[in-house]
Amino acid sequence: MNRKQLFDQALNLPLADKAALVEQLLSSLDQPDRHIDELLVIEAERRIDAYDNGELRSSPAEQVFSRLKSN
Repeated sequence: MNRKQLFDQALNLPLADKAALVEQLLSSLDQPDRHIDELLVIEAERRIDAYDNGELRSSPAEQVFSRLKSN
């Protein structure tokens, strides 16, 4: 069965079955990438260490959002 045939069959499904099929297809595309997750953890830890060592300064959220709005 090719993609068009599959699509045509899916169009004939009851609404609830179509919704379930769409949900399953979308969730199959959104698989976690462990490598990216590991890189994010490493970066977060690096930033925490830099902040703890005084190498990184912080700004109150109000200032950050104010600067973003003005740009």
